[in-house]
Amino acid sequence: MQPNEDKTSVDPTEDEVLPDEEIKQLVREVLYKNMISGRKGGFSYHYTKPSPGTYPFQYFWDTCFHVFTLTALGEVDMAKKHLRSLFAMQRPDGFVGHMNYWERLWPGRTSDILQLRPKDALHMYKPHMSALVQPPIAAQAVERIYRADQDISFLQELLPKLKKYYHWLAQNRDFEGQGLLSIITPFESGMDWKASYDPVLGYDKGKAGPLLFWKVLQVDRHNFFHNYNLPRIYKSNKFIVKDAAFNTLYAQNLEVLEQLCHIAGDEDGAEFAAQAEKTGKSIVKYMYDEQDQAFYDLYGHRYQKLKIATATVLFPVVLKTTPDEVCRKVLKKHLLQKDGFQVPYPIPSLSVNEPAFDPDESIYIWRGPTWVVFNWFMQGFLLQKGYVQEARHLLLTVKRLITKGGCREYYNPFTGQGHGAHNFTWSGLVVDMMKRQREKEEEGSQKNSE
Repeated sequence: MQPNEDKTSVDPTEDEVLPDEEIKQLVREVLYKNMISGRKGGFSYHYTKPSPGTYPFQYFWDTCFHVFTLTALGEVDMAKKHLRSLFAMQRPDGFVGHMNYWERLWPGRTSDILQLRPKDALHMYKPHMSALVQPPIAAQAVERIYRADQDISFLQELLPKLKKYYHWLAQNRDFEGQGLLSIITPFESGMDWKASYDPVLGYDKGKAGPLLFWKVLQVDRHNFFHNYNLPRIYKSNKFIVKDAAFNTLYAQNLEVLEQLCHIAGDEDGAEFAAQAEKTGKSIVKYMYDEQDQAFYDLYGHRYQKLKIATATVLFPVVLKTTPDEVCRKVLKKHLLQKDGFQVPYPIPSLSVNEPAFDPDESIYIWRGPTWVVFNWFMQGFLLQKGYVQEARHLLLTVKRLITKGGCREYYNPFTGQGHGAHNFTWSGLVVDMMKRQREKEEEGSQKNSE
C-alpha cells in the first residue's frame, strides 16, 4: 500500500470550516476559561480542567494533551506549569495517580471515591491523588516542551521524575515480565466504557445499559476493598486487561524517554530503549491477529484476545517494532478502505459493525462516537509515513466538527453533532494537528522546489 492509494472518501473543502486563526482563538479561549491555579496543603498547582463542570480535577493524560495544545499555541511556559503540577504529589516510589484532587477535594461520584486508596479516602480534606493510572504519555509531553524552547534545565528537572514514574509502571504493572502493562479497571485506559471490556465484565447485551454501570462499579469496589494491593488484585484476575492503546503509548514514551536521557547526558537511556523494544515485540506477538488484521486488547493471565473492533485496533502500527507488512495490512483494512470505521466523520471509537455500537449521546462513552484524540493520534503517524492527503482528511474532519458544534467531548460520526461536555479541551488538539500538517506540507513543498 502506497500513500494516497485506495482513498475512499472525499476531503472536505476549506470553505466548510472556520479559518485557522479563528479555531486557534476559540481553543485558546476554552483553555484559559478552564484554567485554574492556587496553593493548598503545601503544594502549588496550575492545571486546566478538561471541562468546567463534568471533569473538574487534574487528569494525567488530559494534562499531557493540554501540553501538546499549549505548545502548539506558543504557550510553552504555561505548559511547563501544567507538568510541574501533574508531578507535584509524585510518591517516593515514582507513582503518579490519574487524578490530582486540588481545589475540589471531594470526588463527585461514588466511582471516584472507589478509585482512592482507603487511607486517602479518609483524608480527603487535603490534596491527594487517585490510586489508578492513565495512559503514560508524559515523556512525550516533556519532549514536546523541550523541542519548543530547548530548555535543558526544565528537562533536567523533570527527567528524574519521569524515570521514577516509568520504573514504577514496569515494576508494578508488568505482572508477567513480558513488557506488557495491565490495567485493573476500565477507568485506567482513559476509555471508560470501551466495548472490548464487555466480555471481561460478563456483559453481553450489546449496547450499554445500567447493568454495565454496576458491573464496572463492582470492579472498582473489588480493588478498593483489596486496598489496591496489586499482587492480590492480579491473583484475583477480576479485571486484568492489557489494552492495545495503553501499551502502544507506553512503548512510544519509553522510546522518547531514551531520547531525553541522551539529550540530558543520562546513561539510563539504553535501559528504556530495550524496554520499548521488548514491549513492542510483545504487542505484535500477543495482540496482533493475522486473520482480522487487527491488534486486540488482552484479558487475564493467559492473554485471551478480546476480539471487538474498537478504534485502538489501529494503534500499534505507529511503533517501529511493528513490521511494515503488518502496518500496511492494518491501515488498508481499517483506515483506508470501506469497513466498520468508514463514516462521514472518522475515526469512530467503535466499528459500526459491532453490536455495542451507539453513535449518540450517552453516559456510556467510547462506544461509537468520534473523539478528536483518535484523529490526532493517527494523523501524526500518517504524516510520518507519507500519507499526507489522508492525514489532511483527518484534520479537516476535526475542523468541520468544531465548526459545526464547537469544542465538545465527542461527536456523532454520521452527522457531526457535538455531544457530551461543552468547552471540552481535548478538541483543542486540532491546533497541534494544524501545526503538524502545515510543517509537513511546507517540508514537501521545499523538497519539490529543490
